[in-house]
Amino acid sequence: MHTSKFLFSSRRSFLKNLPLLGLSVPLMPNCTASGKEKRESGTSGRPFRISLNVSTISGFRLPVEEQIEAVAAAGFDGIELWLSDVSRHIEAGGRVEDLARRMRDCGLTPENMIAFARWIGNDPQQSAEGMEQMKREMELTVQLGGRHIAATGAGLDVFLPENIALYGRQFAELNRIGRTIGVTPLLELWGHGILNRLWKMLAIATESGCPEACFLLDFYHLYAGGNPFGGLALLNGLRLPVFHINDYPGDIPAGTLKDSDRVYPGDGACPFGEVIPLLYHAGFRGALSLELFNESYWRDSSPARILETGYRKTAEVVDRALEGI
Repeated sequence: MHTSKFLFSSRRSFLKNLPLLGLSVPLMPNCTASGKEKRESGTSGRPFRISLNVSTISGFRLPVEEQIEAVAAAGFDGIELWLSDVSRHIEAGGRVEDLARRMRDCGLTPENMIAFARWIGNDPQQSAEGMEQMKREMELTVQLGGRHIAATGAGLDVFLPENIALYGRQFAELNRIGRTIGVTPLLELWGHGILNRLWKMLAIATESGCPEACFLLDFYHLYAGGNPFGGLALLNGLRLPVFHINDYPGDIPAGTLKDSDRVYPGDGACPFGEVIPLLYHAGFRGALSLELFNESYWRDSSPARILETGYRKTAEVVDRALEGI
């Protein structure tokens, strides 16, 4: 783990040269060098990539190309883009191919694309329309070089146990569409949504009959939804290509937590020392992707500082948790 400390020192020195109040200075000339460094050093001996969901800096409303450059400059291994940001880039005359090339040049893995199509639900017409939207978004994901897309339960107004077989068929159809395009949908758990419990996710995946079924989980959402972390031991870690990492205050009841309550890993009460080894032994080898929505960070800091701090704190938490493995 000593290698990661050396690499962080290098990143910190580089970041000191970035503007702290924004990222308007073009960073593209540095992306290739940063990416080359990461490709040569791998993930500093870690079994997981440390990546970033751009929600973490969404309060600054940076253009998507600047998001890519900033994430690479901070030393992350991969990135989760929001397809709504990509769509705005296209509407403004930008090219998807340029974004894909920029991620490659920056050495960033396009871990997963964030989308909110209403593909699942009790209304067949709504589900069919959501499937068509997901198909278009999967095609865009491939153009960006990605292989995974978030599949939320946004279309579910209520979870009806008698409709579990229906939800399974809908997830099976989504996976079928994904296979034809080359993208795997990740069934996502939301702590304050309808799909807030791990057992619901497993029931839908089981009913789908898809051996390739994958999930998108999150430390904050698991806790907020009342899920015991020990249940993760029942999963095949290979079915978790991306796992959102964040922390939460221990003095706020789980049921009243808000998205904006999420804090940097290590600054809250999440038992990473227990859960990360559990994930490792379950076979997880994907990306731990930092996802925050903390408005106080946006008010009091800058994109560069948030990303630098986020990378450092995530790496420290992961390295401590892995020491005993």
